[in-house]
Amino acid sequence: MKFIISSKTLLKNLQLISGVIAPNNALPILENFLFEINEKQLILKSTDLDCTMETVLDVESEDNGTIAIDAKMILEFLKAFPEQPLTFLINTENNTVKVHSEDGEYSFSFFDGNEFPKTPNLDEEKSIKINSQVFLNSITQTIFAAGNDELRPVMSGVFCDVSSGNINFVATDAHKLIKHIVNENIDQKTSFILPKKPLNIIKNNLSDSDEEINISYDKSNAIFSFNDVTIYCRLIDGNYPNYEQVIPKDNPNELIISKSILVNALKKVMPLSNKSTNQVVLDIKGNSLTVMTIDTDVNNSALSNIKTNLKYNGEDLKIAFNGRFLLEILNSLNYEELKIKLKTPAKAVTIEPNKEENQTLALIMPIMISED
Repeated sequence: MKFIISSKTLLKNLQLISGVIAPNNALPILENFLFEINEKQLILKSTDLDCTMETVLDVESEDNGTIAIDAKMILEFLKAFPEQPLTFLINTENNTVKVHSEDGEYSFSFFDGNEFPKTPNLDEEKSIKINSQVFLNSITQTIFAAGNDELRPVMSGVFCDVSSGNINFVATDAHKLIKHIVNENIDQKTSFILPKKPLNIIKNNLSDSDEEINISYDKSNAIFSFNDVTIYCRLIDGNYPNYEQVIPKDNPNELIISKSILVNALKKVMPLSNKSTNQVVLDIKGNSLTVMTIDTDVNNSALSNIKTNLKYNGEDLKIAFNGRFLLEILNSLNYEELKIKLKTPAKAVTIEPNKEENQTLALIMPIMISED
């Protein structure tokens, strides 16, 4: 088997799919890239069994076949070459690859490509299409709120709830929750939970162009296709919590505030907060807000007053949050003026942009105020 390809093109595409490979694999074959030649095309694949990524390149070749090449070795090897054509000659009798460049000849071993895991086939396939930038924004708005608890795997991904012409992207770790709504006029009702790893890979590989992403799926797997890249992932099995049920609809106290001013106040007090609880207290009285923290273990305290760029309608209230979680939520919301709705120091709080047509809503659970 023989093929000819640009050194830089091959390197660029192998680097593109290298993020899937896990650092410590139980199966040695997973530390390899699959090279598959088929009808003058080179299909490159990498996998960790739960997630598979592939890209397709045009090459000069009259042959068909598959081999697996050590990923770390081939990446380091290709980095040494300036732009030039490389000729790969595969000898199946002794399992070696010879690479001819403009100034030398190099030889290394390969593995049987048939040992590489097969990509999944979908049963009763369905599909939806979504603009790449809309999808990128939806994932960016939500993925940070997904949990990491292995005992609750359904909360470790992003829930896609498709109904009534909308897609609701939802993520939660039981301390915070984000719901982002996309109007796509999709005439179907379905839902599935996407794991974080393939979503982060997609985030890192989406360009600024407005191409469509095709998402095909069944009960077990999803396939994302965009440009010349295809990502296969195993869906998270299980029933997602009823997120609508936990979002309060009757919080009577409403705080309208500048996001940048609140973020600035939090950044001032957070370095002095308790390192285990990250507690910050919001004390709202009339049209003034005091953001404060105290850490008696090391005799730290901080207090920042906000008396401008806010409007409060409700009863005086003193409530505490994990400041790190609160900052994550505020930084995720792409709007300067925010609406924060509260009820009591023990009830969930909602945060959303203060505008009529709002796509994103955040929820954060308060924590017990500790002053000792």
